[in-house]
Amino acid sequence: MAGKPTIRGMRFPVGDILEMLADGMTNKEILEQHPILEIEDIQAALLYASLRTKNTLIINAA
Repeated sequence: MAGKPTIRGMRFPVGDILEMLADGMTNKEILEQHPILEIEDIQAALLYASLRTKNTLIINAA
């Protein structure tokens, strides 16, 4: 995905979810059109966008 952030390692860009939300789609509509996604994926995309605007980075230790 050329370095773009993706959802759970799938080839589904975070930006696509954010664009759908910005276009007015509801969570339900997004999940119906993209059955590989879960509600937590939408929430994670929003959290990612929020953290990026704050220049905050979360590193999960193994």
